[in-house]
Amino acid sequence: MRSTVCILVAGLLILASMPCEAQLSSSFYDNTCPNALNTIRTAVRSAVTGERRMAASLIRLHFHDCFVQGCDASILLDDSSTIQSEKNVPNNLNSVRGYEVIDDVKSQVESICPGVVSCADILAVAARDASVAVGGPTWTVNLGRRDSTTSGFSQAAANLPNFSDGLDRLISLFGTKGLSTRDMVALSGSHTIGQARCVTFRQRIYGNGTDIDSGFASTRQHSCPASDGDGDDNLAGLDLVTPNSFDNNYFKNLIQKKGLLQSDQVLFSGGSTDSLVTEYSRSPSTFSSDFASGMIKMGNIEPLTGTAGEIRKLCTAIN
Repeated sequence: MRSTVCILVAGLLILASMPCEAQLSSSFYDNTCPNALNTIRTAVRSAVTGERRMAASLIRLHFHDCFVQGCDASILLDDSSTIQSEKNVPNNLNSVRGYEVIDDVKSQVESICPGVVSCADILAVAARDASVAVGGPTWTVNLGRRDSTTSGFSQAAANLPNFSDGLDRLISLFGTKGLSTRDMVALSGSHTIGQARCVTFRQRIYGNGTDIDSGFASTRQHSCPASDGDGDDNLAGLDLVTPNSFDNNYFKNLIQKKGLLQSDQVLFSGGSTDSLVTEYSRSPSTFSSDFASGMIKMGNIEPLTGTAGEIRKLCTAIN
Protein backbone atom coordinates (compact mmCIF):
# COMPACT_ATOMS: atom_id res chain seq x y z
CA MET A 1 0.00 0.00 0.00
CA ARG A 2 2.77 2.39 0.96
CA SER A 3 4.57 1.75 -2.35
CA THR A 4 1.36 2.49 -4.24
CA VAL A 5 0.95 5.80 -2.44
CA CYS A 6 4.57 6.69 -3.16
CA ILE A 7 4.08 5.98 -6.84
CA LEU A 8 0.95 8.14 -6.93
CA VAL A 9 2.70 10.99 -5.14
CA ALA A 10 5.68 10.74 -7.47
CA GLY A 11 3.35 10.84 -10.44
CA LEU A 12 1.60 13.93 -9.15
CA LEU A 13 4.93 15.65 -8.60
CA ILE A 14 5.98 14.87 -12.15
CA LEU A 15 2.71 16.28 -13.49
CA ALA A 16 3.09 19.38 -11.36
CA SER A 17 6.55 20.00 -12.75
CA MET A 18 5.52 19.66 -16.39
CA PRO A 19 5.78 22.91 -18.40
CA CYS A 20 2.67 24.98 -19.02
CA GLU A 21 2.89 24.51 -22.77
CA ALA A 22 1.65 20.95 -22.28
CA GLN A 23 -1.77 22.51 -21.67
CA LEU A 24 -1.76 24.25 -25.05
CA SER A 25 -3.50 22.57 -27.96
CA SER A 26 -3.98 23.39 -31.64
CA SER A 27 -7.65 22.39 -31.28
CA PHE A 28 -8.32 24.55 -28.22
CA TYR A 29 -11.05 26.64 -29.92
CA ASP A 30 -12.53 23.95 -32.14
CA ASN A 31 -15.72 23.81 -30.10
CA THR A 32 -15.84 27.20 -28.39
CA CYS A 33 -14.97 29.40 -31.41
CA PRO A 34 -14.59 27.29 -34.56
CA ASN A 35 -14.31 30.32 -36.87
CA ALA A 36 -11.62 32.08 -34.85
CA LEU A 37 -8.63 31.03 -36.95
CA ASN A 38 -10.31 31.86 -40.26
CA THR A 39 -11.31 35.26 -38.91
CA ILE A 40 -7.75 36.01 -37.79
CA ARG A 41 -6.26 34.77 -41.07
CA THR A 42 -8.56 36.91 -43.20
CA ALA A 43 -7.91 40.05 -41.15
CA VAL A 44 -4.13 39.55 -41.19
CA ARG A 45 -4.09 38.88 -44.92
CA SER A 46 -6.06 42.09 -45.47
CA ALA A 47 -3.66 44.11 -43.30
CA VAL A 48 -0.57 42.75 -45.09
CA THR A 49 -2.14 43.34 -48.49
CA GLY A 50 -2.68 46.95 -47.47
CA GLU A 51 0.88 47.32 -46.17
CA ARG A 52 3.45 44.64 -46.92
CA ARG A 53 5.67 45.81 -44.04
CA MET A 54 2.94 44.81 -41.58
CA ALA A 55 3.95 41.14 -41.88
CA ALA A 56 7.30 41.85 -40.25
CA SER A 57 5.64 44.08 -37.66
CA LEU A 58 3.22 41.36 -36.53
CA ILE A 59 5.96 38.73 -36.24
CA ARG A 60 8.07 41.15 -34.21
CA LEU A 61 5.12 42.08 -32.00
CA HIS A 62 4.68 38.43 -31.00
CA PHE A 63 8.42 38.14 -30.35
CA HIS A 64 8.57 41.23 -28.14
CA ASP A 65 5.55 39.97 -26.22
CA CYS A 66 6.96 36.50 -25.55
CA PHE A 67 10.37 37.73 -24.40
CA VAL A 68 8.87 39.82 -21.59
CA GLN A 69 7.15 37.68 -18.90
CA GLY A 70 6.07 35.13 -21.50
CA CYS A 71 3.51 35.03 -24.32
CA ASP A 72 0.75 36.78 -22.40
CA ALA A 73 -0.14 39.86 -24.50
CA SER A 74 1.32 42.13 -21.81
CA ILE A 75 2.86 44.25 -24.58
CA LEU A 76 -0.62 45.30 -25.72
CA LEU A 77 -1.65 46.96 -22.45
CA ASP A 78 -1.89 50.75 -22.50
CA ASP A 79 -0.86 53.00 -19.62
CA SER A 80 -3.39 53.24 -16.81
CA SER A 81 -3.48 53.93 -13.09
CA THR A 82 -2.18 50.41 -12.46
CA ILE A 83 -0.27 49.67 -15.67
CA GLN A 84 3.03 51.07 -16.92
CA SER A 85 2.87 50.10 -20.57
CA GLU A 86 5.60 48.04 -22.22
CA LYS A 87 4.87 50.04 -25.37
CA ASN A 88 6.91 52.88 -23.87
CA VAL A 89 10.16 51.06 -23.11
CA PRO A 90 13.05 52.20 -25.38
CA ASN A 91 13.17 48.92 -27.33
CA ASN A 92 9.48 49.25 -28.22
CA LEU A 93 8.74 52.99 -28.37
CA ASN A 94 8.52 54.30 -31.96
CA SER A 95 9.66 50.87 -33.07
CA VAL A 96 7.20 48.06 -32.39
CA ARG A 97 4.00 48.47 -34.39
CA GLY A 98 0.90 46.60 -35.53
CA TYR A 99 -1.09 47.21 -32.37
CA GLU A 100 -4.06 48.55 -34.32
CA VAL A 101 -4.17 45.40 -36.47
CA ILE A 102 -4.39 43.20 -33.38
CA ASP A 103 -7.08 45.48 -31.91
CA ASP A 104 -9.08 45.11 -35.13
CA VAL A 105 -8.67 41.33 -35.15
CA LYS A 106 -9.74 41.13 -31.52
CA SER A 107 -12.83 43.19 -32.27
CA GLN A 108 -13.80 40.85 -35.10
CA VAL A 109 -13.23 37.74 -33.01
CA GLU A 110 -15.17 39.20 -30.07
CA SER A 111 -18.12 39.84 -32.37
CA ILE A 112 -18.45 36.11 -33.10
CA CYS A 113 -17.20 34.62 -29.80
CA PRO A 114 -17.30 37.11 -26.92
CA GLY A 115 -14.84 36.46 -24.11
CA VAL A 116 -13.37 33.28 -25.59
CA VAL A 117 -10.19 33.96 -27.59
CA SER A 118 -7.25 35.57 -25.81
CA CYS A 119 -5.17 38.43 -27.16
CA ALA A 120 -2.07 36.30 -26.53
CA ASP A 121 -3.38 33.61 -28.87
CA ILE A 122 -4.31 36.21 -31.47
CA LEU A 123 -0.72 37.47 -31.42
CA ALA A 124 0.61 33.94 -31.92
CA VAL A 125 -1.76 33.12 -34.79
CA ALA A 126 -1.28 36.52 -36.44
CA ALA A 127 2.50 35.99 -36.53
CA ARG A 128 2.06 32.67 -38.32
CA ASP A 129 -0.48 34.09 -40.77
CA ALA A 130 1.76 37.11 -41.44
CA SER A 131 4.62 34.79 -42.39
CA VAL A 132 2.41 32.87 -44.81
CA ALA A 133 1.08 36.11 -46.33
CA VAL A 134 4.57 37.06 -47.59
CA GLY A 135 5.62 33.61 -48.77
CA GLY A 136 7.14 32.41 -45.52
CA PRO A 137 6.69 29.09 -43.72
CA THR A 138 3.62 27.97 -41.84
CA TRP A 139 3.43 26.02 -38.60
CA THR A 140 0.87 24.64 -36.19
CA VAL A 141 0.05 27.16 -33.48
CA ASN A 142 -0.82 25.62 -30.13
CA LEU A 143 -3.55 27.59 -28.39
CA GLY A 144 -4.98 28.16 -24.93
CA ARG A 145 -2.83 31.05 -23.70
CA ARG A 146 -4.50 33.55 -21.41
CA ASP A 147 -3.86 37.27 -21.06
CA SER A 148 -1.84 38.85 -18.28
CA THR A 149 -3.25 41.36 -15.84
CA THR A 150 0.17 42.93 -15.32
CA SER A 151 2.82 44.68 -17.39
CA GLY A 152 6.44 43.61 -17.69
CA PHE A 153 7.72 47.17 -18.09
CA SER A 154 10.49 46.74 -15.56
CA GLN A 155 11.71 43.53 -17.24
CA ALA A 156 11.66 44.73 -20.83
CA ALA A 157 15.05 46.45 -20.99
CA ALA A 158 16.83 43.37 -19.68
CA ASN A 159 14.84 40.85 -21.71
CA LEU A 160 14.68 42.39 -25.18
CA PRO A 161 17.59 42.36 -27.63
CA ASN A 162 19.11 45.60 -28.86
CA PHE A 163 20.30 46.51 -32.36
CA SER A 164 23.85 46.91 -31.05
CA ASP A 165 24.04 43.60 -29.15
CA GLY A 166 27.02 41.32 -29.64
CA LEU A 167 26.85 37.61 -30.36
CA ASP A 168 27.43 36.42 -26.80
CA ARG A 169 24.65 38.66 -25.51
CA LEU A 170 22.20 37.35 -28.14
CA ILE A 171 23.05 33.70 -27.43
CA SER A 172 22.64 34.29 -23.69
CA LEU A 173 19.39 36.24 -24.07
CA PHE A 174 17.74 33.57 -26.20
CA GLY A 175 19.17 30.85 -24.01
CA THR A 176 17.44 32.23 -20.93
CA LYS A 177 14.15 31.76 -22.81
CA GLY A 178 14.90 28.12 -23.60
CA LEU A 179 15.91 28.85 -27.18
CA SER A 180 19.09 27.38 -28.67
CA THR A 181 21.72 29.20 -30.69
CA ARG A 182 20.24 27.56 -33.78
CA ASP A 183 16.80 28.91 -32.84
CA MET A 184 18.31 32.37 -32.38
CA VAL A 185 19.93 32.44 -35.82
CA ALA A 186 16.84 31.04 -37.53
CA LEU A 187 14.53 33.53 -35.79
CA SER A 188 16.89 36.39 -36.68
CA GLY A 189 16.09 35.43 -40.26
CA SER A 190 12.75 37.19 -39.80
CA HIS A 191 14.80 40.24 -40.78
CA THR A 192 14.49 39.01 -44.33
CA ILE A 193 11.41 41.28 -44.27
CA GLY A 194 10.67 44.58 -42.61
CA GLN A 195 12.44 47.88 -42.18
CA ALA A 196 14.67 49.60 -39.65
CA ARG A 197 14.98 53.24 -38.58
CA CYS A 198 18.11 55.20 -39.44
CA VAL A 199 18.89 55.72 -35.76
CA THR A 200 19.37 51.95 -35.36
CA PHE A 201 22.00 51.56 -38.09
CA ARG A 202 23.63 55.01 -38.40
CA GLN A 203 26.69 54.08 -36.36
CA ARG A 204 27.21 50.94 -38.43
CA ILE A 205 27.09 52.59 -41.86
CA TYR A 206 29.29 55.55 -40.85
CA GLY A 207 31.70 53.62 -38.62
CA ASN A 208 34.14 52.54 -41.35
CA GLY A 209 34.22 49.07 -39.84
CA THR A 210 35.79 46.05 -41.49
CA ASP A 211 32.56 44.06 -41.17
CA ILE A 212 30.52 46.14 -43.63
CA ASP A 213 30.65 46.31 -47.42
CA SER A 214 31.65 49.86 -48.39
CA GLY A 215 29.24 50.02 -51.32
CA PHE A 216 26.39 48.84 -49.13
CA ALA A 217 27.25 51.45 -46.49
CA SER A 218 27.33 54.18 -49.15
CA THR A 219 23.92 53.14 -50.48
CA ARG A 220 22.36 53.23 -47.04
CA GLN A 221 23.92 56.63 -46.28
CA HIS A 222 21.76 58.19 -49.01
CA SER A 223 18.67 57.92 -46.83
CA CYS A 224 20.34 58.12 -43.40
CA PRO A 225 22.23 61.36 -42.63
CA ALA A 226 25.30 61.15 -40.42
CA SER A 227 24.16 63.65 -37.79
CA ASP A 228 22.21 62.46 -34.77
CA GLY A 229 18.67 63.75 -34.83
CA ASP A 230 18.70 64.24 -38.60
CA GLY A 231 16.47 61.71 -40.32
CA ASP A 232 16.39 59.38 -37.31
CA ASP A 233 13.08 57.89 -38.43
CA ASN A 234 14.02 57.39 -42.08
CA LEU A 235 13.44 53.77 -43.02
CA ALA A 236 15.52 51.22 -44.89
CA GLY A 237 14.76 47.61 -45.73
CA LEU A 238 16.53 45.08 -43.55
CA ASP A 239 17.06 43.03 -46.70
CA LEU A 240 18.30 45.21 -49.56
CA VAL A 241 17.54 42.58 -52.21
CA THR A 242 14.00 41.31 -51.50
CA PRO A 243 12.69 43.42 -48.58
CA ASN A 244 9.08 42.29 -48.97
CA SER A 245 9.55 38.56 -49.53
CA PHE A 246 10.26 35.93 -46.92
CA ASP A 247 13.34 34.11 -48.25
CA ASN A 248 16.92 33.33 -47.27
CA ASN A 249 18.56 36.41 -48.84
CA TYR A 250 19.08 37.79 -45.34
CA PHE A 251 21.76 35.16 -44.75
CA LYS A 252 23.36 35.70 -48.15
CA ASN A 253 23.56 39.40 -47.28
CA LEU A 254 25.39 38.64 -44.03
CA ILE A 255 28.04 36.63 -45.87
CA GLN A 256 28.55 39.66 -48.14
CA LYS A 257 28.87 41.95 -45.09
CA LYS A 258 25.55 43.60 -45.93
CA GLY A 259 23.70 43.13 -42.67
CA LEU A 260 21.93 46.40 -41.86
CA LEU A 261 22.00 46.13 -38.07
CA GLN A 262 25.10 45.37 -36.04
CA SER A 263 23.13 42.65 -34.23
CA ASP A 264 22.52 41.02 -37.62
CA GLN A 265 26.10 41.12 -38.88
CA VAL A 266 27.52 39.62 -35.67
CA LEU A 267 25.89 36.35 -36.75
CA PHE A 268 28.54 36.14 -39.48
CA SER A 269 31.67 37.70 -38.07
CA GLY A 270 34.12 34.86 -37.50
CA GLY A 271 32.17 33.46 -34.55
CA SER A 272 30.32 30.29 -33.63
CA THR A 273 27.26 31.05 -35.75
CA ASP A 274 29.03 31.50 -39.09
CA SER A 275 28.32 27.90 -40.06
CA LEU A 276 24.59 28.30 -39.40
CA VAL A 277 24.43 31.43 -41.55
CA THR A 278 26.24 29.57 -44.33
CA GLU A 279 23.88 26.60 -43.99
CA TYR A 280 20.77 28.77 -44.23
CA SER A 281 22.20 30.76 -47.14
CA ARG A 282 22.54 27.51 -49.09
CA SER A 283 19.30 25.82 -48.03
CA PRO A 284 16.06 27.84 -48.00
CA SER A 285 14.15 24.75 -46.93
CA THR A 286 16.34 24.22 -43.87
CA PHE A 287 15.91 27.86 -42.89
CA SER A 288 12.12 27.68 -43.31
CA SER A 289 11.88 24.50 -41.27
CA ASP A 290 14.08 25.82 -38.48
CA PHE A 291 12.28 29.17 -38.43
CA ALA A 292 8.93 27.42 -38.01
CA SER A 293 10.36 25.24 -35.24
CA GLY A 294 11.81 28.29 -33.49
CA MET A 295 8.49 30.14 -33.67
CA ILE A 296 6.68 27.19 -32.09
CA LYS A 297 9.22 27.08 -29.25
CA MET A 298 9.05 30.84 -28.78
CA GLY A 299 5.25 30.69 -28.63
CA ASN A 300 5.56 28.26 -25.72
CA ILE A 301 7.51 30.63 -23.48
CA GLU A 302 5.78 30.82 -20.09
CA PRO A 303 2.15 30.98 -21.22
CA LEU A 304 -0.62 31.62 -18.74
CA THR A 305 -3.07 28.72 -18.85
CA GLY A 306 -5.99 27.25 -16.93
CA THR A 307 -7.36 29.88 -14.57
CA ALA A 308 -4.27 32.11 -14.56
CA GLY A 309 -4.69 35.58 -16.05
CA GLU A 310 -7.87 36.38 -17.95
CA ILE A 311 -9.42 36.68 -21.40
CA ARG A 312 -9.40 40.42 -22.04
CA LYS A 313 -12.38 42.07 -23.68
CA LEU A 314 -10.05 44.71 -25.10
CA CYS A 315 -6.40 43.90 -25.72
CA THR A 316 -5.32 47.32 -24.48
CA ALA A 317 -6.78 47.07 -20.97
CA ILE A 318 -7.40 44.54 -18.23
CA ASN A 319 -11.05 43.69 -17.59
